[in-house]
Amino acid sequence: MNVFLGIAIYVIAWWLSFFLMLPMGAQSHHEAGEETVPGTERGAPRVHNLRRKALYAAGIAAIVWLAVAWGISVDLWHMRGP
Repeated sequence: MNVFLGIAIYVIAWWLSFFLMLPMGAQSHHEAGEETVPGTERGAPRVHNLRRKALYAAGIAAIVWLAVAWGISVDLWHMRGP
């Protein structure tokens, strides 16, 4: 696997895992029964925890990247030409 392919696989895996984790644990002000100031979106999360979710996504992407790198190294997907 060349460097560009490795970086591309990691970035795609990170974005996918990050977007999958965004709604996890999110609770809006409306769901919590809290009053908000006028102009605040009712569905906006109270606490978003983006840093924690980004770190978890990095860990998940690293595991996915290692699995894909192993699959390529043992020629699991027949990446070489005929």
